[in-house]
Amino acid sequence: MTEGEVIERIESFRRRRPRLRDDHITLAHGAGGKASAALVDAVFLEAFCNPMLESLGDGAVLGLPGGERIALSTDSFVVAPRRFPGGSIGTLAVHGTCNDLAMTGAVPCWLSAAFVLEEGFPIAELREIVADMAAAAAAAGVQIVTGDTKVVPKGAADGMFVATAGVGVIPAGRQLSAESVRAGDRVLLSGSMGDHGMAVMLARGDLAIEADIASDTASVSPLVERLMTAAPSTRWLRDATRGGVGTVCNELARACGLGVLLEEARLPVRPTVNGACELLGIDPLYVANEGKFVAVVAPEQAEAGLAALRSHPLGADAAVIGEIVAEPAESVALRTGFGGTRIVDMLVGDPLPRIC
Repeated sequence: MTEGEVIERIESFRRRRPRLRDDHITLAHGAGGKASAALVDAVFLEAFCNPMLESLGDGAVLGLPGGERIALSTDSFVVAPRRFPGGSIGTLAVHGTCNDLAMTGAVPCWLSAAFVLEEGFPIAELREIVADMAAAAAAAGVQIVTGDTKVVPKGAADGMFVATAGVGVIPAGRQLSAESVRAGDRVLLSGSMGDHGMAVMLARGDLAIEADIASDTASVSPLVERLMTAAPSTRWLRDATRGGVGTVCNELARACGLGVLLEEARLPVRPTVNGACELLGIDPLYVANEGKFVAVVAPEQAEAGLAALRSHPLGADAAVIGEIVAEPAESVALRTGFGGTRIVDMLVGDPLPRIC
C-alpha cells in the first residue's frame, strides 16, 4: 500500500459518522460532539427521518402555501448555576432560540416557553428568572405567546429546566445552506471565543480561579441582518454553542464535503478567557458561546461583511478566521503560529457539561 493510500484510508476513517455503541445515556451524549451525533443518527434521525430533518440545522425551514417561508426551532436549557456573570437560564432560553432562528436566515418573531419546576423551588427566584426572560424578549423584539408549566417531586429536576420554541419569518430571496458553500469562501467569526463557557464554569465555584469573565449571551439577529445587507452572498450561518467553533467547523466541513482551514493567529480570544482555558487545559476552540456565530461568505464580500459585523457592538471583535478549501475534504485544519498545521477534530463530548 502506498503512502497516499494509507493517508486516504486514515482520512476516510476519520470522516465516518460515529456509531452509537453505548447502552445508556451519558453526559457526553448531550455535549454536541461525536457522542451527540451518534445518538441523533441512531435514535432520533432513524425514527423521525424526513427531508426537513435530515439537514440537522438549527431550525426547520417551512414553506407556506403563498410562497413565504418561516423557520421553527426548539431548545431546552439546563444550565448550572442558573445565574452567572452576564446572564441567567432565563436570558439564555430567549437568546438561544432567537439565535437558532437567526441562523436559518429568519427574523425571530414569537416564542413559547415551558417550565419544569422542582417541588420546593423558591417563587422569588422564579419571578426573577421570568423577569429576565421578559426583558430579553423585549430587547430581542420577540413575544412569548404560549407556554406550559409542570412540577415534579423534589430532587427530580435540579430546581428548574426551561424549554423554548420559536418561529421566525425568512425574508424573500434569502437562501442559506451548506450545499452553497464553495472552495475559496471566507469563514467569519462574529466575536471572541469561549466567554460563555468559561463564565459558567467559573461561576460554579469548584475551581480556585478568579477571573473577570462574563457570558456573551445575546440575541445576534441584529448582527445577522447587518451581515446579510452588506454581504448578500452569505452562504451559511451557525451559532457556536455546545462544542464551540471547532465543532461547528467540523459540522460545516462534513455537510458541504469540503475542508475548513483556520488561522490560529486570527482567532479572537480575550486574554482572561485564554488564561483560564490554559489553566484548565481546555482549547478555546471547543468552549461554548451564546452570542457568537460562524458565517461563510463569498470572498469578494468578506471585507464588507466583516466591516458590517464590526459596526455593531456585538461584533466589535469579529474576524475572518479562515477559508474553505478543497482538501483535506470534510476535515478542519488549523494553521499554527509556527507555520505548521494540525487537525481540529470533533470531540466526543464537551469538556464543560451543562453550560446551556
